[in-house]
Amino acid sequence: MDVVRFGVGHRRPNGPPGTVGVDGQVITTDAGGSISEVAFARRASIEPHSNPNPSWLVVIEGGGWVRVGPDEARVAAGDAVLWPADVVHGAWTEHGPMRALIVEFATGAATPALEGSAVRLLPEEAGAAPRAAGRLRDDARAPGYDPAEGEPA
Repeated sequence: MDVVRFGVGHRRPNGPPGTVGVDGQVITTDAGGSISEVAFARRASIEPHSNPNPSWLVVIEGGGWVRVGPDEARVAAGDAVLWPADVVHGAWTEHGPMRALIVEFATGAATPALEGSAVRLLPEEAGAAPRAAGRLRDDARAPGYDPAEGEPA
């Protein structure tokens, strides 16, 4: 089992050149891509830039603004925004903080948006066991769950 710590106490200033008030932590990275957490302070920004890899910005707390090409939109917790490969994109906050995950898919030999490696909770066990293949149990949902009713509250 891999357990990686991220969040308060594990972040460092990070991002493309021109980034202001954004701290981040790589959660995992491999040949398939990377997942990072980023924390925007009030009035923080990841300056508009492009990346050869497609990425998703998944807002998990707070809110702010995103840019994709010429378009700008307000985002809040629960929103996910696609940053397509080779399209100028950025994000910023104004009046409050925002936390997000960046999920980047490697499409070539490109550098991930945040460089670094994950800090393993149990470094002596990292890579010791092969990943298991598996699936959810057939009865994993609550009894009486009807998918037509939507997400459980």
